Amino acid sequence: MNLPMLLLGALVFAAFSAAAWTLMQRFWPDAGVQRLAGGRDSRVALPARWADRLPKRVLRLLGWLSRWSLSDTPASASAGTEVIPQRAATPLGLRLVRAGWRSRHALWVYGGSKTVLLVLLPTLLASMAWSFGLRTGSLPWWAALLGAATLGYVLPDLALRWQLARRQGALFKSFPDALDLLRVCVQAGLGLDAAIERVGREMRLASPVLSEEWRLTGLELRAGASRAQALRHLAERVGLPDIDAMVTMLVQADRFGTRMAEALQVHAEALRTQRRLRAEEAAAKLPVKLLIPLVFCIFPALLTVMLGPVGISLYNHFSKQG
Repeated sequence: MNLPMLLLGALVFAAFSAAAWTLMQRFWPDAGVQRLAGGRDSRVALPARWADRLPKRVLRLLGWLSRWSLSDTPASASAGTEVIPQRAATPLGLRLVRAGWRSRHALWVYGGSKTVLLVLLPTLLASMAWSFGLRTGSLPWWAALLGAATLGYVLPDLALRWQLARRQGALFKSFPDALDLLRVCVQAGLGLDAAIERVGREMRLASPVLSEEWRLTGLELRAGASRAQALRHLAERVGLPDIDAMVTMLVQADRFGTRMAEALQVHAEALRTQRRLRAEEAAAKLPVKLLIPLVFCIFPALLTVMLGPVGISLYNHFSKQG
């Protein structure tokens, strides 16, 4: 084994790990520490957009690189993802909004990451192979490079899909509690606008994701948007059919003068029932999901343990007779 190449590969790996760790500590600090630290007025302040913290030169470079991986990259950052869904220039921008990546530069960072990982992963694989003296140039080697490049290209897509599912699951889980709190505020005499802002403040520790959505809706109402428009923006930002139904109910109740508290109570109970049904459905699917590892992993091991000694004994017996 070539020692200099081995040291070079180790240095490349260490540098990449250190850079990744530094970026995570700088741009993705612990959310619990941020909430306990406070420091800003929770009635108005919103979470800082992590992409906006990057240096401008890095953002411009990522914007240029994103043109190689995205066909609909906006020419300027202002045409990227925004808090208001109608300002999201592309369907991808709307997906980024729903996943919580709402910086103006989110499209640039997303597309630039695809291009960087497309080149970086095959480069790391090649450097490690040369460091350990592995054989290169064969068909499996080129297949491995192609697989690494494909993985680097789809990795941001997988991360976006995972973040979107995670965020929507957290919203669906905590939404009935927010509706109950909204009903209590309405019954206490608060108007719907003030109740929405109060729910956004009270849900800050229980569900930061849902608190951000309510606070954004409250800020839109402060800026002069109508209730129907602000609530429809909430439904489009979240992208859940249940919340879309709730928004439709609130808009109709506000338009036709229906008692808001009773409508909120009925809808919260319906959401809890649906949440319980989903949990029962997941529990019913569990035996079927356990069947595959049981058949392909546990049964072969049991058969080997049970029939292995018998097979060895039969082999020894017939070999002695032969």
